[in-house]
Formats: sequence, structure tokens, C-alpha cells
Amino acid sequence: MSNDPSQNIVSKVWNYAHVLKNAGVGYGDYVEQITYLLFLKLAEEREELGYDNPIPDDYQWPQLTQRSGDDLEVHYRHTLESLGKEAGLVGVIFRKAQNKISNPSDLERVIKMIDDEDWSAMDVDIKGAIYEGLLEKTASSSDKGAGQYFTPRPLIRAIVDVMQPKPMQTIADPASGTGGFLLAAHDYIVKHHKLDKDEKKHLKTKALHGTDIVDSVTRLCAMNLYLHGIGSAEGKPPVESRDALASPPTDKVDMILANPPFGKKGGYTIVGDDGKVSTEKHSYERDDFWATTSNKQLNFLQHIVSMLNINGSAAVVLPDNVLFEGGAGETIRRNLLQRCDLHTILRLPTGLFYAQGVKANVLFFDRKPASEKPWTKNLWIYDLRTNLHFTLKTNPLSPKDLADFVKCYKSRSGVPPLSTGTKRQDATSTVETERFKKFTYEEVIARDKANLDIFWLKDDTLEDSENLPAPAILAAEIVESLQTALEEFQGVEESLQSAES
Repeated sequence: MSNDPSQNIVSKVWNYAHVLKNAGVGYGDYVEQITYLLFLKLAEEREELGYDNPIPDDYQWPQLTQRSGDDLEVHYRHTLESLGKEAGLVGVIFRKAQNKISNPSDLERVIKMIDDEDWSAMDVDIKGAIYEGLLEKTASSSDKGAGQYFTPRPLIRAIVDVMQPKPMQTIADPASGTGGFLLAAHDYIVKHHKLDKDEKKHLKTKALHGTDIVDSVTRLCAMNLYLHGIGSAEGKPPVESRDALASPPTDKVDMILANPPFGKKGGYTIVGDDGKVSTEKHSYERDDFWATTSNKQLNFLQHIVSMLNINGSAAVVLPDNVLFEGGAGETIRRNLLQRCDLHTILRLPTGLFYAQGVKANVLFFDRKPASEKPWTKNLWIYDLRTNLHFTLKTNPLSPKDLADFVKCYKSRSGVPPLSTGTKRQDATSTVETERFKKFTYEEVIARDKANLDIFWLKDDTLEDSENLPAPAILAAEIVESLQTALEEFQGVEESLQSAES
């Protein structure tokens, strides 16, 4: 048996998820219900320790534990509806909440399971690890769950390790998912800096900001941060549920760490009076954007640049199409190279994400003040893709797989480990390696459409059929390529139609 108390509780809580799965409650729905109930239990325990309880008297934890049968189910449903109208963190957690455990006996068992634990007596790290463990199990479950919002933790930690967030910085994620990047930034600052009182308060209440358009995901993120000691039940929540792309940012930040959703096109379906179905593409018309497009990743990239303070830095996970797509894509890349210092790209392998076949990269750049000369001088690219294959279960990405990238990045940037403020330098004397190459601005900008999809290693799978990836991965990659090509043709068609009108 494991000696890790968090893993023991995760196993205990998760085992009942399988029972509820057979009763029609999906894993994602189950973790949502755990979130509601756990927040109510924590509020009750904190009140016993002398803190204010943000939950109205009629909906506090004892009101659930003292009921059973239909009376419990009805009261629980009314509790969720009422708390969703509250302000602050309570409103974020319970926004549009619904009871998905309709069987009263099942609901009673889940409540008893949570009631049996003394959550407030647990260390923050243990509570956080329990919830993070539930999120990871949900992400890897057979249904979608939180998988589409779950970035592999080894990748997140490597990105944060090279970005080196510092005390008193403001750090944001405009597509925060379950909060992995924000938590990693928080943990890095705590681990590598001895914080004074003001720095601790800033880190807990002001440093971290997240946004997600999906209510259910925002609540998971809010609870994840809360259990890790970030934010408070009374103050302004560190995350909010809204469309981050809908309007220009009102507040600038020092650092952005993000993995925007993978879907390329924004839009909605319309059913006409005649029953015909049509799709309307949604583009964001914003004065702070370099180009108008319906490509969500390109819009997120532009939005992230707008969010940054001058000399602020960003690390963003983006799919391959952002590197080579024409039209708006080319316009955005040229502006990014000119107005920011795009200094590093990490080419990621397939098999990292729950959306199979996705080819993605991490773009590292700094926002700069206006200048006639381009800020990007040299672009360093690390190829972690060619001849490397990972899977989520049999060969998952591990920290050691990213160790060489971290080493190369830090040697190139001139920032030693545990640096507290050394400015990034353009270390032109850095030695290139097999997987780490430098390209000058002149070389990059001269490429067709300023294409940043640059590779140089020989792909062994092109000649050796025994090294081919799994059929499912190959099929997903083919679908991804065909979808990208189709969207390119659609873009050409739209341009021709616009020219004729």
C-alpha cells in the first residue's frame, strides 16, 4: 500500500467514480460534484477554526449531512442553484451548477465519503495533490472529461523552469483550463525565493490571473487554486469565466503561460426556416489585433501580445498551422518577429495531448517597445519531435525527456539556474547541437510567407517502416493535415469572394 496520503485518498475517491459511471455519471461530472461538496465541507471546517463561512446558513454542509432520500436530492439541487447566484469565489465555483447524481443513495454515499475526512487538518500540498490527482485521472478517462483542458505536467514544469517567474510579477493564462500553468508558476516562486510578508500576500491574492470560456472548467480551476492556497473565499477570485478574446485586455501583465484550445476555427451553426444548416464563422474585430481571422490560435496569439507589459514575456503552446498558415497567419508572424523578440521555439512531439495527432510547438517571446528595426535577431529552435514518439499511457513524456531542452534554453539565454533577475541575453556564442539550431532574422523572414515550420533532422520513419508510429497516431496526423489543407483552400476561396464583392 502507498504511504502517500494524497494517493490513498485519490484512490478512495476515484474508486467510487467507477460505481457512478455505471449509473450514468461521467467522470467529469463526478469530479464536478466532488468540487461542490468539498467546497461546502471546507467552508464548514474553516468556520470551526474561526473563519467566516461564505455559505448562507440554509445551504451549509450540515444541511446535507442531516438529510437523506428525496429530501437530500431536492435540497442539494436548490443549494447548487442558489449558490450560483452568490458573488466572489462561491459564485465562480457554483456558476450554472447542476446535480448529476440523481440517485439519492449514491449522493448520500459521496457526501459521507467527503464528511469522513478532516480536510482542514491536511497540509495544503496534500489537499492540492488530491485534487490534482482527480483532475489527471479525469483527463485520462475514457470520456473527454478534462482531457482537452489538461496540459501534461512535465511540459508545464519545463516551460515554467525556463521562464523563471519572480515575486511581485503578475502572471496570467487567458485559457487557463484546470490551472496547471498558474499552479506551476506559484510553486516555482515559492520554491526558489524566500518571500517576505508582502510578497506572500501578492502571490496569494494578486499575482495569478486565469480566464476560461467554459464554466465547468473555470470551476475546476478555481477549486484547484483554492486547495493549493491561492485566492480566498471572500476576495476576488483569481479566475473568471468569460471569452478572453471578446475585448482588449484592461490590465497588462508581466508574464503569460498558456495552452489555448486546439480547435482552429471559431463559429456557430445556424438552422434556417427552411431547415438548412449553415455555419457562420466568428472573427474578432479588434483595433489591437494585427489581422482579422476566425483562427482561434492566431487570435489568442495576438491577444497574448496585447496582454503583455512592455518587456513582458510569454510561453504559448500553439499548433503547427500557426507557423505556416498564409493570409492572416503570415501577417501575424511578420508582426511578431518585428515587434516582439521571438527568440525560441520548442517543436513538440505527437502523443502528448488527449487530442491525438496534434502537432504543437511552444513559442517563447518578449514584447518590446515600438522600433523601426525588428526586435527578433536570432530564432533558436529545439526539435523534440523528429524520431521521437510518445504515448499517454505506455510511453508518457517525463521530465528527463525535456532536460536537454531546459539546459539548452538556459545556456542560450544567459540565465543561470535559480536566477533572480538576470536579463536574457542573445548568447550568439552558444554551441548548436543536433536538436538545437539558430536561425537569423534575415534567414527566417526570407522564407516563403515567413514560414516558421523549420526542421532539419532526417526523419527515420520515412525510410524505415518498422519505426512508424501507431496506426491511430498516423490516422490522426493524416486527418490533421487534411483539415489544415482544407482550411487553407477555404481561406483562398474567401479571399477570392471578398475581391469579387
